[in-house]
Amino acid sequence: MKTLILNGSPRIGGDTERLLNVFRQKLEGECKTVDAYRCGISPCVDCRYCRENEGCAIDDEMQQVYRYIEECDNVLIASPIYFSELTGKLLDVGSRFQMYFCAAFFRKAPIKIKPKKGGIILVGGGDGAADKGESTAKVLLHQINCFDIHPAVLSHNTNNLPAIEDENAVTGARRIAEFFNGKSAD
Repeated sequence: MKTLILNGSPRIGGDTERLLNVFRQKLEGECKTVDAYRCGISPCVDCRYCRENEGCAIDDEMQQVYRYIEECDNVLIASPIYFSELTGKLLDVGSRFQMYFCAAFFRKAPIKIKPKKGGIILVGGGDGAADKGESTAKVLLHQINCFDIHPAVLSHNTNNLPAIEDENAVTGARRIAEFFNGKSAD
């Protein structure tokens, strides 16, 4: 089993990473993490190459991620919530899924992405809501053929309670791993 984690957190050792560590402890199989703040992936520049051609014109680390997306079994999106949305750097990475959209809707080409399970972990401490970030994460997951998506895990009081001390979030991170592993969450 192969799992891709798209980590949208800029903070090493922060709330998102700590919940990801809980998730990884229960996860079986191979795991690849794309760290949006430290990877070599540029955002989509709407060059329109993928409207007419297979693939993406930008030759960067995303080429390896595309291959992993096509063959993996699970994708987890994990991000802090900034102004009720996923982080900008994570959205930069997600914007490169435009290649799949263009293949399906403009070129009517079959998408060579294995069906997969999806999961979402969101953390935040501000006064905004997380529903917009969750909705965006679901759109991104659907674009890469994740339609069996575990209910989102949310720790949205991190100004007062670190995510690692949020029992619901810790249990939720473990349950996503069990869901990916094909085991009952009970």
